Amino acid sequence: MQKLDERTFGELIESRNLKTLRKQLTAMEPLDIAMLLESTSEEQMALAFRLLPKDLAVEVFDDFDGSTQHRLLESMANRAASQLLEAMSPDDRTELLEEVPASVARRLLGLLSAEQRQVTLHLLGYEEGTAGREMTPYFVDLRSNMTVEQAMERIRRLSVDRETIYECYVIDPQRHLKGTVSLRELVLANRDSKVGDIARPNPKRVFTHTDREEAARILRENRLLAVPVVDREERLVGIITQDDVADIVEEEVTEDIYRFGAVQGTERSYFTTRIISVARRRISWLLLLLVVNTVTASVIAAQEALLAEVVLLAAFIPLLIDTGGNIGAQSATVVIRGLATGEIRPRRALWIIGREVSVGLLLGLLLGVAVLVWAYWLGRDLQVSLVVAMTLLSVATLATAVGSALPFVFRLSKVDPALVSAPLITTMMDIAGVALYFAVAHLILFT
Repeated sequence: MQKLDERTFGELIESRNLKTLRKQLTAMEPLDIAMLLESTSEEQMALAFRLLPKDLAVEVFDDFDGSTQHRLLESMANRAASQLLEAMSPDDRTELLEEVPASVARRLLGLLSAEQRQVTLHLLGYEEGTAGREMTPYFVDLRSNMTVEQAMERIRRLSVDRETIYECYVIDPQRHLKGTVSLRELVLANRDSKVGDIARPNPKRVFTHTDREEAARILRENRLLAVPVVDREERLVGIITQDDVADIVEEEVTEDIYRFGAVQGTERSYFTTRIISVARRRISWLLLLLVVNTVTASVIAAQEALLAEVVLLAAFIPLLIDTGGNIGAQSATVVIRGLATGEIRPRRALWIIGREVSVGLLLGLLLGVAVLVWAYWLGRDLQVSLVVAMTLLSVATLATAVGSALPFVFRLSKVDPALVSAPLITTMMDIAGVALYFAVAHLILFT
C-alpha cells in the first residue's frame, strides 16, 4: 500500500472517509504516523488518533514530542486520556508529567488508577537526572528459594506488562538484590532446582541517586539488557532498560551540544520554545562574553603606538585569534566527548593534555610555515611574517592546552564539563592570542 502523505490524509479527513483512513494509518509504522499527525491541525490529529487501535495508539503517542502529547491529552475526554496514560510505561508517563504545567499534571494524575498513581508519584519523588527518575518498576523478580518451575509460572503470569522477561532479578525476603538469572538459564535448568542455586551473584547495579549518565554507561559497557536499580538499603526497586538508555543518551547529547554552543537548553524542544524565552536564555552568555571581549579591545588599544608604526600587524589579528579559538574548541570537544562516554578518565588528565599539546605543537608548526609564506607574500615584510608565524605556533599550542585542560578542571570541581563552551574558549584565546601577538612583535621587531 502506498504510504499516506499529508495531501491524501487531508482529502480523506475532508471527505470523512474514516474507514479508508484507519486502514491506511494502521498499515504504517508508529513513527511515520506520529510525524504525519504532528504536521496536521489539532482537530485533524485528534480525529485521526481516535481511529487507531489501542496498542498502536500507545506506540504513536510515545513517538510524539512532549508538547504534542500535552496538546493531544487536553483535547481528549477524561476517559480516553485515562486509558492512554494507564497504557504508558511508568518512566515515559513520569517524563510527560515533568513537562506539563503543574495544574495539568494534577489533572492527569487524577485520571490514573490508585496503583498507577502511586507508581508515578514514587518515580516523581526522585531527584531529576537520577536513575530513580528514569527507572521502571515493572520487572520480573524471583525469590531465591523458588523452584525453577515456580519461577517459570511467575514469569508467564507477569509477562503481559513487564518491560523485559529475558533477564530476571533474584531477591531475598527483604527484597535485597542477590543475583540475576536469564530466561534461557531457567529454561535449560532442572525444574526442581532452586533459583538461588543457578543465579549469577553480585550483578552490576546502580542506586536510585546515581546519575542517569553513569547508569547508562554501566549498562552500555557491560552489554546488559537492563541494569537493576536499588535504594540505599540495596533493596530492588526498578530497572533501566536499553530503550531508556537510548532516550538518556539523546537527551544528554542534546543538552551538551546546547551548552557547548553557550545556548541554555530547555525542557521542551528548542524550536517549539517561544522566541522571547530563547533570547532570554541566550543573552546572559552573550552579555558575559561581550564584557570579557572588552579586555581584547583594551589590549589592542594599549598597543596603538606599535600598530601605528607597523600597520601591517593589524591585518593578521583576526587570523590569529580565530585560529586559536577554533583549535581550542576542537580539543575541548574531543575531551568532553571522551569524558561523557567514559573513554577517558580524569586520572589520565596529564597524559591527555600532553597528547593534545603535542597535537597543537604539530598543528602550529604546519600552520606557521603556511602563514609565513602567506604573510610574506601579502606584506613583503619578513620580520612581520616571522612574528605572525611564531605567534600562530604559540597560540595553537596554548589553545590545545587550555581546551583540553578546562574540561578536567570542571570535572574535578564537580561541574559538568559541557559548560566549557566554544564561545568561552574562543573568548579566552582572543585575549591570550592578542597578548602573545604583541609580546612576540616587541621581541622580534624591537630587540
